[in-house]
Amino acid sequence: MKGLPNQLTILRILIIPVFVLAYYIPWEFRPWLTAGLFLVAAITDALDGYLARKWQQTSAFGAFLDPVADKLVVATALVLLVANPLVQEKVWALPLLTITVAVIIGREIVVSALREWMAEAGSRATVAVSWIGKFKTAAQMTAITLLLFTDQSGGWLFQIGEALLYVAGFLTLWSMLKYLKAAWPALMKK
Repeated sequence: MKGLPNQLTILRILIIPVFVLAYYIPWEFRPWLTAGLFLVAAITDALDGYLARKWQQTSAFGAFLDPVADKLVVATALVLLVANPLVQEKVWALPLLTITVAVIIGREIVVSALREWMAEAGSRATVAVSWIGKFKTAAQMTAITLLLFTDQSGGWLFQIGEALLYVAGFLTLWSMLKYLKAAWPALMKK
């Protein structure tokens, strides 16, 4: 289907307001709905890039919008979780959760700006996606899904989600430092 990868990316962005509204609905199925919507967004994240490459439908529009959609979905979910009093009372240490979320969102801003700058400098490959980024994304998406699903009940799934988010935060910091180290020589040129 021509254009399906970009349509999936646009769908991911359109899910965001529905996801936010669903997050605030005070009914018992809210965790299922919000985790399900986030999971759909995560799956379309993996699927749109795969289909674009497989069907040779890569485009400048898709290359621009895909990472933007990913960052918007993840940042929205993380902000909702940190602001939720039910989550706040269940986390091991609220300051650690807040710092982890700030690191994840901050890294996305730094690396996006770095990639843009490196592309203008003709060195985009220096800051290409690495295997650490893939593990970070997997841990992050799993963590957020579990936290959304269990934010009212807590329990061992919530604890696994929280632990995975801290792992994602560590991998986020590690990958950002690797990107900065790789780009450092270009950044220091006069």
